[in-house]
Amino acid sequence: MRGVVLPGDSTVAFTERPVPIPGAGQVLLRMRASSICGSDIRAIYREHLGTGPEAYRGVIAGHEPCGEVVEVGAGCVMRRPGDRVTVYHIAGCGLCRECRRGYPVSCESELRAAYGWQRDGGHAPFLLAEEVSCVLLPDSLSFADGALVACGFGTAFEALLRLGVSGADRLLVCGLGPVGLAAGMLGRALGAAEVIGVERDLERLGFAQDGGLFDDVVRSGEDAAATILGLTGGRGCEATIDCSGAAEARALALECTRRWGRCAFVGEGGEVTFDVSERLIHRQITLLGSWVTSLGHMADLCGFLDVHGLHPDATVGHRLPIERAAEAYALADAGRPGKVCLVWE
Repeated sequence: MRGVVLPGDSTVAFTERPVPIPGAGQVLLRMRASSICGSDIRAIYREHLGTGPEAYRGVIAGHEPCGEVVEVGAGCVMRRPGDRVTVYHIAGCGLCRECRRGYPVSCESELRAAYGWQRDGGHAPFLLAEEVSCVLLPDSLSFADGALVACGFGTAFEALLRLGVSGADRLLVCGLGPVGLAAGMLGRALGAAEVIGVERDLERLGFAQDGGLFDDVVRSGEDAAATILGLTGGRGCEATIDCSGAAEARALALECTRRWGRCAFVGEGGEVTFDVSERLIHRQITLLGSWVTSLGHMADLCGFLDVHGLHPDATVGHRLPIERAAEAYALADAGRPGKVCLVWE
């Protein structure tokens, strides 16, 4: 089979690999959708910057896969051929404290391997996955929906759960890339009284506004904080989340969190500096970092989307066949609005 690898230097290459055979506890998936994450662009596509959990080992790329089970290995007890599944994108040891809590992303073992980073991912016709990594996809969700659940929507959902977003909250989302769009859609479904989005890029701002996921969208800049405070009666939002990783956006999220409010940092990379006493301590703010989600919450998210009739693929801006993977990565690297997704007929 022909799969995509990422040599670095903002390039895409194809490699030939045999179709894998599932071993004990493994399943073979026929890929139907495999989306591109901003982490792939940041740490692999441009340069191989990562070490440890972010080290790239020259494997087939793509850590947001969704497909159909076509073969199961010995010892599989839940998945069967024909099952439609999305894949939790890190395979852990299954035995350490973090894995037992359902968070393979934080697996403490050297056996930890992320699909598309340390083991073959979804940018090929077939994917060899651990049965435990596979979460059943409700019939109401498309394969593209499932691919977006695998990382971006799961990441947003986890942070919103940890923030405890409810109808008592106004929610501010800084950065309206794919994760920010997910946070807007899910925050509204969780009952947020008002959802405000902030973005500096005009194309992304327009995409978010046209999608109807936000009550108000604000362009970041010198007047952004004043605008947001004006929309909230001068008090700010009870819950805020930065999905950009940009210092300016992180500072804005904190500034616009009301007293006793909660703020989450989700966007990867970068640094931020702020006056801890003024911004955090004296205003009694809870600041948390949130990384990906758990296997349990990923399954909960699929059910949540099904019950609420939500479709993550509404945030997809570009769908391309795998033969156009180079174009797909260039679009993602350019920060074009919406998610970029490779799809199979």
